[in-house]
Amino acid sequence: MNTQELAQERVEDTSHFGWLRQLTKTERRTFIGCKVGYALDAMDTQFLSFVIPTLIATWGLSKGDAGLIGTVTLLTSSLGGWLAGILSDRIGRVKTLQLTILWFALFTVLSGFAQTFNQLLVLRGLMGFGMGGEWTAGAILMGEVIRAKDRGKAVGMVQAGWALGWGVSALLYALMFSLLPAELAWRSLFLLGIIPAIFVIYIRRFVEEPDVFLAEQRRGAQAEQAKFTEIFSPRMLSTTLRAVLLTTGAQGGYYAITTWLPTFLKTERHLTVLGTGGYLAMVIAGSYVGYIVSAYLTDRLGRKRNFILFAAGSLAIALAYTRLPVTDNVMLVLGFPLGFLVSGVFSGMGAFLTELFPTRMRGSGQGFCYSMGRAIGSLFPFAIGAVGQTLPLGHAIGLFAAGAYGIMVLAALTLPETRGKRLES
Repeated sequence: MNTQELAQERVEDTSHFGWLRQLTKTERRTFIGCKVGYALDAMDTQFLSFVIPTLIATWGLSKGDAGLIGTVTLLTSSLGGWLAGILSDRIGRVKTLQLTILWFALFTVLSGFAQTFNQLLVLRGLMGFGMGGEWTAGAILMGEVIRAKDRGKAVGMVQAGWALGWGVSALLYALMFSLLPAELAWRSLFLLGIIPAIFVIYIRRFVEEPDVFLAEQRRGAQAEQAKFTEIFSPRMLSTTLRAVLLTTGAQGGYYAITTWLPTFLKTERHLTVLGTGGYLAMVIAGSYVGYIVSAYLTDRLGRKRNFILFAAGSLAIALAYTRLPVTDNVMLVLGFPLGFLVSGVFSGMGAFLTELFPTRMRGSGQGFCYSMGRAIGSLFPFAIGAVGQTLPLGHAIGLFAAGAYGIMVLAALTLPETRGKRLES
């Protein structure tokens, strides 16, 4: 009897967090490994956003140069996510998780030794492969280990680790820049990227491969696993394309809002609260709560209804920011629902993609769909900038946010509801 069946035989604890107390040892260790791994991924990734002003001042970078580093990182993370999915179908979810964490930790540390813009660009680009790969491996691993009725909550709470890592990176940034001169502080911050590599020891010792994946291996399905192109077969192509549209909508809307909204509010509304620690804290707190609430709702309402709810909410908050007259005090308060909605929309994504694909191609399918959505979504900020040359920036943001979340809703409506689905080999 596998761990999922054992968990299902227990007496149910119907309290909100009862499912956490009922986790088996294997499930609990996997949950900790994936959540902490995702938080450390976010920590290393977010370091760059905090040191960009220092790099502009120290190296004389243009805003375009700084933006290019972020764009390249997103594009390589897209490719890394797909490659990690393929790899997880071949060598296993746990080994791939370890490899991707070590990868992004190594290149984060090496970024601290960069002497030129080109060196940093290459190193952050390489770091992106591990950043995208870690999400894929962790989401698949957690989705396969946990029992079906709690899959949405578990995977969503793992994703909430992103907000925790974001918060930790902000605290470490404040600490390093208070103790050291700026030219040393930014390097020290990147050197702290070694921390995730240490955590791999925990994963290697305590986290096991999911039963459903091991069963697939025992069936001698290695030849099938190698055919990652099966996600484009006539039987799976429609599911793959609709899942890409779903993830494109979620990530395109997120990038449209988070990339350009601060610029709009500063330049056209002349607000000053956007760059403050208080506003950042409100957004991060909202993001964490949004992840958690959405994680519960995706099991309570179903995957599709939850996506539609948060997509509509994200569009509404974007329109509120760009169309309503607001003051600094109002904007500070609105930081919480902004983080809540645009982050919460992702909470059910890992569980849903896990349930859409069979085990032998789950890594390839999940990695490709999420990564392709990230790649296409990363083009939205560029498109808004181009359209913003002829339209008011607020209208351009609203236009692309509406398009993105509209695509997401349409994709959700056409895809099957998978809540409670048992994963089979």
